[in-house]
Amino acid sequence: MRRRTILIIVSAVVAAVAIAAAAVWMNAVPYSETLAKCKTALAAQTKAGVKGKPSACEDVKEDDYSEIIVSNMIDGMSKKDRDMLDYYDNGTIDGSIG
Repeated sequence: MRRRTILIIVSAVVAAVAIAAAAVWMNAVPYSETLAKCKTALAAQTKAGVKGKPSACEDVKEDDYSEIIVSNMIDGMSKKDRDMLDYYDNGTIDGSIG
């Protein structure tokens, strides 16, 4: 083969790979949308009394999933119980509660 033919073939392959990569990147679901779907699915599952990790949360990082669980638990608390979360006591008598 001639050098020019090889260059054309390599250029075509590189262009095809670049187009495919761009298509995959543009069709990817944003992580924030994945988090929102996970939070919604977990809330619905909790309301239904079902335990376990929803399938919508499979692509969520473990730390983020833990935060969603805690957030879901706080959202499920009564307003009176939620108010208690604002208090902090450092163990000394210096007015740290409040």
